[in-house]
Amino acid sequence: MSDASPRHDPFGFGWPNVISVVRIALIPAIVALIVKDTDAARWAAVAIFSVGAASDFLDGYLARRHGMTTATGAWLDPLSDKLLVAIPAVVLSLRGEFPWWATAVIVARELAVTWLRWRLDQRGGVSMPASRVAKFKTVSQLTAVGMAIAPLPSSWDGVVLAVTIVAVVLTVYSGLEYFLTTRHRVAAS
Repeated sequence: MSDASPRHDPFGFGWPNVISVVRIALIPAIVALIVKDTDAARWAAVAIFSVGAASDFLDGYLARRHGMTTATGAWLDPLSDKLLVAIPAVVLSLRGEFPWWATAVIVARELAVTWLRWRLDQRGGVSMPASRVAKFKTVSQLTAVGMAIAPLPSSWDGVVLAVTIVAVVLTVYSGLEYFLTTRHRVAAS
């Protein structure tokens, strides 16, 4: 990172990592707005959730564009993604607004893959970059949870359920891909 100028490396932490931390910091506001449960609050929660979701693409772009990939970013970025999806999903499930089966699958997969990443790192610095299916999984989870946050009319229930089913299928598939294949594992250099 010798070419990283101060404008690309705030606080010695790097913009991509700062963005990941901000994404985590947005979660309490999203939860508070879900719990407030007015249409205006729910749309505000959707807006903040969408900013958090968009920031996931921004931090990855910045890290690659400016050569700012770090060991911290390798665990912080996926952690912030998982928390942004899982915590609102749990809150929505507690309120009866998102299916528990979907939340259970999402949380179980994220815990299992996080454990696998940790184990591989402990066994010699093997990293697991996100597979293409895992990227689609993230988008589908963000879409499903975002739609569940929104105060949509009941006529949308079928669409929200269909998107949730797609998200769960991709969640299971991508989780199995990580555990049953090795093509996405990269030895640390």
